[in-house]
Parts: sequence; structure tokens; C-alpha cells
Amino acid sequence: MELIEKIKAAAAKDLKRIILPEAEEERTLRAGDQCIAESLAEIILIGNPEKIAAQAAKFGLTNVGKAKIVDPANNPDKERYVELMLQIRGAKGLTREQAEKLIVDPLYLAVMMIKAGDADGEVAGANNATGDVLRPAFQYVKTKPGVSVVSGAFLMMVPKEFGNDGLMVFADCAVHPNPTAEELAQIAVETGRTTRVIAGMEPRIAMLSFSTKGSAKHEMVDKVVTATKLAKEMDPSLDIDGELQADAAIIPAIGEKKAPGSKIAGHANVLVFPTLEVGNIAYKLVQRMARAEAIGPVLQGMAAPINDLSRGCSVSDIVNLVAITACQAQGLK
Repeated sequence: MELIEKIKAAAAKDLKRIILPEAEEERTLRAGDQCIAESLAEIILIGNPEKIAAQAAKFGLTNVGKAKIVDPANNPDKERYVELMLQIRGAKGLTREQAEKLIVDPLYLAVMMIKAGDADGEVAGANNATGDVLRPAFQYVKTKPGVSVVSGAFLMMVPKEFGNDGLMVFADCAVHPNPTAEELAQIAVETGRTTRVIAGMEPRIAMLSFSTKGSAKHEMVDKVVTATKLAKEMDPSLDIDGELQADAAIIPAIGEKKAPGSKIAGHANVLVFPTLEVGNIAYKLVQRMARAEAIGPVLQGMAAPINDLSRGCSVSDIVNLVAITACQAQGLK
């Protein structure tokens, strides 16, 4: 079974309430219809009910009527969400007037529904910039307890001799430019948990550097060494090793030579990069030059799963990310 089919099967086992706040947008509405047809999640659509119904009829979408539709302009829970916004941000200067304006914005309404316990996750970005999607999430949903950094992982389908039969996870490739050692440790731990929940495999995490086990001396190497130690302390259940060069992490013969005795060297299925520029460059090179399939980014570290789409996404991209988000919600529960 292909990875995405495994993810969909997992999502279908325990349906979570996933919000699509851009429901008046054609691709999003088609994706919501397909998610319902495939029983991937309980879909919540935010938008004008009449417009959604007209679009559904126009495109022949027969499952949209099974979704919960929330009208931001006529929402019976508006006051409850406004009060919650004021509890969270009132001390930072948010006024009631500002909250009442924000709560009619579908992106803010979505995160307040999640914060209030009325939904489990959100997928957005087909019609909005990443900053617009993530800003409300950072302000109201925030990060998990004990986690201070949000990061982005990619599921990479590479040649079968690498990772777990060709499946690897790369992070951070999307969010945090230059993490501290503690933040890098958090990214490693969260990526390990993402690997278990989404990829369905036991992580073997390599903390990458331009040095292997002291072969080079530099403050950037020191950061990775410290992050490795901290990550092991944060979650002793995870198999983590570093610092490792990329070839030592994924090629058994090189790993055995450069890091003899390491359980990870030569056998890593999770690569944690020291900075965002390295991670972003690496995943794009692997994607384009090795013709690897890259699924993501899957945002990790949030108190609830909120995932951002590319504005050039397809219907299938949205459907797949709904399934991933649902699995993340299962993992949090």
C-alpha cells in the first residue's frame, strides 16, 4: 500500500473534525466533498452557506451537504469565541471591537473553534498566504506545552535503498531559520513523533552537520552536539545520534567507518538539519535531482494540527493534507 493510502486508512479509523476555512474556493470545496466521500474526516466548512450550496450544485458535489457549515457572518457562537479571544489576548491589548472584527475572518474563526474544543484541526492556504494562515494559530492555539518552536517536516519518497524502503523524513525544511540547540532538540523530538504518527515507522534520527563525531571543530558543530544530547534527554524513547555528516547517516559502509558502533549511522530514516536554509535546499535538491516525491510541509509543534497549503495546490494535495492533519490529531489525543 502506498504511503498516502496508509495515511488515509489511518485517518478513516478515527474520524477527526477538520476545518476548511476557505470553503468558498473551488479546490477546497471539491476536496471537502472528496474527504467526506472517502470518510477521511468530519469536515467543517467555513463560508456563506448559500454560496457553498450554489458552488456545490454547480460542480455536482453531492457530499457537501454532509459537512458542518459555519457562517462567519451569522454565527451563534460568535460571542463565546469573542470572550475566549479576550481571555487569551486581552492583556496584550486586544479590544472587544477588534475581537468582533477578527472573529468574522474565517482563519481566526477556525483557530478559535479549535481552541474552544469544537474542532480538532485545520487545513488552509489554498487562497491565503502562509503568514495569514499561521498568525492566528500562533496567537491563539500556540505551541504544545514544553515546545517553543514550530517546524515543518517533509515525507520524502526516495530510492528504496534509503530510509525505510525509500521513505525518509526531513526537518526543519519550512519554518524556523536558525534554531538554538534547545530548539533544534525540540525539532528532532517533534519530527520523531511525526514519523511515528504520520509515516507509521519507528524513527532513527540523524542530527546532521558538516562533522561526524568530532571530525571538525566549530560552534555550529557544537550546537548539533548539544542538541543531540538535549533531544535524548527530552525523549529517551527515540533513537537519536549526532553529529553526523549526511553520507555517514545514510550509507552503511560510510556510517560504519566514520561512526563505528552507532545504531543510527548508515541507517537513518529521519534527517534533522542544523538550519532552515540547509533543510530547505536539501529537500528541494533531492526532490528535483532524485525525482523524489515530497509530501508536506507537515507543521509540528502546535498544540493542535494546523497545516498550510501552497496557493498552487491541487484538490488531491488538499485531500492528502486533510488525512495527514487528521492523523496528527489522533496522535495528540
